[in-house]
Amino acid sequence: MSTDHRLSHTGPGAAGASAPRHAGRRRQLLPATSIAALAAALSATDALAQAAAGTAWPSRPIRMIVPNAPAGLADITARLVGTRLSEALGQPVIIENRPGAGGTIGTAAAVKANPDGYTLLTVFDSHATNPHLFRNIGYDTLNDLAPISLLVRGPLVLVVHPAVPARTVKELLSLARAKPGALNNAIVGPGSPARLLVELLELTAKVDVTQVPYKGASGALADLIGGQVDAMFATVPSISGHWKSGKLRAIAVTSEKRSPALPGVPTMNETLPGFEAESWVALLAPARTPAEIIARLNAETVRILAQPDMRERLGEQGLEPVGSTPAEATRWIRTQLERWGRVIREQKIVIE
Repeated sequence: MSTDHRLSHTGPGAAGASAPRHAGRRRQLLPATSIAALAAALSATDALAQAAAGTAWPSRPIRMIVPNAPAGLADITARLVGTRLSEALGQPVIIENRPGAGGTIGTAAAVKANPDGYTLLTVFDSHATNPHLFRNIGYDTLNDLAPISLLVRGPLVLVVHPAVPARTVKELLSLARAKPGALNNAIVGPGSPARLLVELLELTAKVDVTQVPYKGASGALADLIGGQVDAMFATVPSISGHWKSGKLRAIAVTSEKRSPALPGVPTMNETLPGFEAESWVALLAPARTPAEIIARLNAETVRILAQPDMRERLGEQGLEPVGSTPAEATRWIRTQLERWGRVIREQKIVIE
């Protein structure tokens, strides 16, 4: 099995700026980075000052950046939670999709925003893999963002075209071992969860499959349904209708336990012990956002996720509402960073 996976990709970078010098002047200008840091500090202080003066936060619309395209897992979750947050806070929560470079473009935009509680960020799985894949993402994943809550968790599903002569993970692995490289697996994006799960499968089961890259999940699913590719790891919402209609066959889910959304479909770890992975979405804010605002957002988010109708709507999407403390969300992200970092290093995955 080949272990050197290199893809051509232009990652985001952060360009430094230097202040001009003027001869003959005694006064020195602050570097641009110092000015930005000062502005961020003043913004956070201003938010606290408003609270002290009786101007309640929020007093204007809140922007929630989603660093991937509409209809993705993070987008679906952001819109459901954002609607309820708007009702709770009395201000519009505007969803802003900023896809690109595995989610790093939108995340970088949130990092650079004023930490005043008016910019939030909804991240997904790739948030924990990007630091290991890109040479320079332009921000520190743990230190430049303040977690508010883990929102949802849910499995991915290994699906195959009905013509593939395999109904179980064991049978699929037998096919892959009989003809190394003959099984075509669709992947979406160089650092996507679907791609990394294929890498994890190769590493765990000692098989070699051919990875067929796609720019988006819709194109990959269309080709899978059409029989141009054999298999794919996909989210529950994206394949549910196709599975029910018989256009796709669900082989297994990647969560620890079976999913109520896909009754009868076994887990990967029933065949490959230890093979577990879940999609997840978390809500964050720029670092230095006032603690009072983080606490308010956390309380409202946890309350929203506990509502029966919200749990039901998310459950229909194959998602488990979580609602965590900021500290628990931080630990989750750190654990994901460490886990996928090991897979990426062992498989020698590089994005250039």
